[in-house]
Amino acid sequence: MDHLPVQPGRTRHDLNRSPVECIISGECKKPTAAVSGVILREFVSAACGATSMATGKAVFRPGARLPYHKHNFTEAATILVGEAAVAVEGRKYLLRPFDCIHLPAGVAHEVENASPDAVLVAHWAFATSLPGRELVADRPLLENRLLGNPLPDDPEHIVRFAEAQKYELAHGTRFCDLFAGRFGAVGICGGYGEFNPGCSLPCHIHEYDESVSIMLGEAVCEVMGKRYRLSNYDTAFVPRGRPHRFLNDSSNGMAMLWVYAGCEPERTILDVRYCEGSLSWEEQVGHEKHSNSRT
Repeated sequence: MDHLPVQPGRTRHDLNRSPVECIISGECKKPTAAVSGVILREFVSAACGATSMATGKAVFRPGARLPYHKHNFTEAATILVGEAAVAVEGRKYLLRPFDCIHLPAGVAHEVENASPDAVLVAHWAFATSLPGRELVADRPLLENRLLGNPLPDDPEHIVRFAEAQKYELAHGTRFCDLFAGRFGAVGICGGYGEFNPGCSLPCHIHEYDESVSIMLGEAVCEVMGKRYRLSNYDTAFVPRGRPHRFLNDSSNGMAMLWVYAGCEPERTILDVRYCEGSLSWEEQVGHEKHSNSRT
């Protein structure tokens, strides 16, 4: 079976068809937006056919700062490389790789590269398919909490990767949840997953859209008989209801950052042949619809 190359992000549906998967290069040359010293790149959004979430990457030069702003939707920011100083309405935290901060709608915050000589890379996820931000006035520093965590009454929530509960979702994998409804997120959830060589998740579907970005190594994304190779922040958009799985068929480790357009993780396991393409999912769905129409 052929492996399809990474394609640039684009809408791949029309008025008569449901959205299909889309693979977006993690190193797309054209930034979506930029401020002084900060380049923002969009992975998943309405341009791919997503309806209620968006994901992307932000790269900060040494010392660069994305000034105070807010959104009218939930945001989760996960640090990928470097250290970030994140201030939330005057409360300042230091975040390290794969630490994640969740910010509710309307909560003002800023992000700064804490290093004077190293690049900062962060992954962002929004509970909307149309990303945007509104600049607001800077907040005075009230408390520098460094590696501390928010208090129970604070609106923000931080998951420290080193302290996060890890679990085996499938043999040879290690996962952890970074943001979800139980942590206060509304409309999105997500986390980090590692795959040993030769390991994969079972074929499955979700009741909501998914974005998966590859952090380490090389992954195969298998969707209804199509196979895509992803690496170096390449991102797969898989719409709700399409059988898929991710595999590590290399001799090295692989890791991903996943985001769902739902408040808690949910998966329905299927026969692997739906992912491999030897069983037709369209025929299965059509049969179920026909059967339901007769009951």
